[in-house]
Amino acid sequence: MSQSNTHIVIMAGGIGSRLWPLSTPERPKQFIDVLGVGRTLIQLTVDRFLQICPISNFWVVTSGNFVSLVKEQLPGIDEDHILAEPEPRNTAPCIAYACWKIAMRHPHANIVVTPSDAIVLNTEKFRTVISDALDFTATSSTIVTVGIAPDRPETGYGYIKAVSTERDRVVKVLEFKEKPDVQTARGYVEAGNYFWNAGIFVWNVSTITSQLRKFVPQITGIMDELSSSFYTVREKAFLAELFPKCDKISIDYAVMEKSEDIYVIASDLGWSDLGSWTPLRNYLTADSEGNSVVGPDVRLFDCDHCVVHIEDEKMVVLQGLKGYVVVENEGRLLVCQLSQEQRIKEFSQK
Repeated sequence: MSQSNTHIVIMAGGIGSRLWPLSTPERPKQFIDVLGVGRTLIQLTVDRFLQICPISNFWVVTSGNFVSLVKEQLPGIDEDHILAEPEPRNTAPCIAYACWKIAMRHPHANIVVTPSDAIVLNTEKFRTVISDALDFTATSSTIVTVGIAPDRPETGYGYIKAVSTERDRVVKVLEFKEKPDVQTARGYVEAGNYFWNAGIFVWNVSTITSQLRKFVPQITGIMDELSSSFYTVREKAFLAELFPKCDKISIDYAVMEKSEDIYVIASDLGWSDLGSWTPLRNYLTADSEGNSVVGPDVRLFDCDHCVVHIEDEKMVVLQGLKGYVVVENEGRLLVCQLSQEQRIKEFSQK
């Protein structure tokens, strides 16, 4: 694996609506210190890749609304490498835009594409997994996706079915599975060759461009047209005109579920996409009553199994809550039973 040819593309355009009111459309979860560790999720994402390649080879694709947040939180990233989507078109156009730009100046690039809003506890093992995947794609026309060895029958993630139960080794993917019901998820865990889809992809630039051309020519035609403006003052205007015309489709539907050249390397990485408050509890320190707290001065009395995340209040006192999530941020307050957290997106939109 050559570090000089390795590039990291961070997708940072999501709005994290299930973590409202901590995550808001103005400042979504990737730009927040969700864990209370002094680093935001996107900063932690950069941190875990810094031993893979230099910061000069990092790219961020985000919404135009978040460019200032990216610059503020990641001052080491080249301004030319902050790609601002004029509107969201899902992950296939987002990835195509980044890879077409990289290809123009780095035709032999080996690329990792990663979300910006997940957490990985086993960072050393993670770097080994990514390095092994990059070694594999450097000399082959394949795509390697990172799988997470499941520790429970999770219904909130998609799954990757592999040819074997082997971990920490690149193996062939048989198929991708949508989010299952509980019974199906139990079967996946028992089978041992089903892994959570972390949405982390590794490929060389010629592989992904050819695969996108094969399966989504509408998008690649737009990228070819757009590329004449890359790295010029015309790019922003061309992007505003052309990018919204791209088909709105995920990379999973566009390429992953169609290609014959998909592999997976799966491992136990201490990974979570922190899509809701319940999984976040697993990454916060709990007291003897099972309460997980982030905030300057939070005092709990007769409370158990609660998640409390306070941003702005000087002091918060809670009494008698069992299994609640209490979140305060920028004048918004949520008090909700954890068992009802799937309704938070609904609550925030009314």
